[in-house]
Amino acid sequence: MSQRNEAARQTRPRLTPLPEEQWDTRTRELLAIAPHDPGGRIPNIFTTLVRHPDLYEQIMPFGGQLLSRGRLPGELRELLILRTAWNTGARYEWGRHLPLARAAGVADADIDRVTEDPEAPGWTDLQRHLIRAADELNRSATMSDTTWEALAEHFGDAELIEITMLVGQYHMVAFFLNATGVELEPGFDGTGFAEEERDHG
Repeated sequence: MSQRNEAARQTRPRLTPLPEEQWDTRTRELLAIAPHDPGGRIPNIFTTLVRHPDLYEQIMPFGGQLLSRGRLPGELRELLILRTAWNTGARYEWGRHLPLARAAGVADADIDRVTEDPEAPGWTDLQRHLIRAADELNRSATMSDTTWEALAEHFGDAELIEITMLVGQYHMVAFFLNATGVELEPGFDGTGFAEEERDHG
C-alpha cells in the first residue's frame, strides 16, 4: 500500500453496525432489501450506513444501477473497483469485491496484477487503459486525453460516463469505509490486500 494510504487503516471502528435491537420499522424495511450474505447475514457496510437512513435510501439504487444493471462487462467493472479499492486503501471494498471479481471472470493473475503498475506485463491493452483511467481519476479527478481516446476506441458515450461514475462511486464508498472503520466480515480477508498490507505496513 502506498504511503498516502497509511492513514486510511483503522485499528478499531469509529462507527459500528446498528444493533438489531435498535432497528425501527423503517430500518428493517430498508435492510430487508439489502444484499444478504449466505446464511442471511447483512453485510456491515449496510448496517452501518443505515445509521443515516435518508442517505442510505437514496444511495442504494445508484450503487445497484452501477453494480447490477450497468453497461460495462462485469469483469471490467470489477477490475475498476478493485483498482479503486487498492488506490484508496479500502480493505473492506477490496475484500468484499474479490469474490465478485472472480465470479465475474477476473482471472487470479489479473487480481494479483491489480496492485502493479499499468505498464506491468500481462495486461491486455484494454485492461491497461482501464487501470490507467482509475489511477488518473484517483490522482487528479480527470483522465488524460490519451487515456480517454484509448477508451473511446472500445466504448460509447454511455460506457465512458459509466467508467467515471463507477470509479467515483467506489471512491465515495471507500471514503465512508475508511473514515468509519467498517470491519470486514470473517472469511473475506484471506487473500491479496491483507498480505500486501503486511508487506507494506
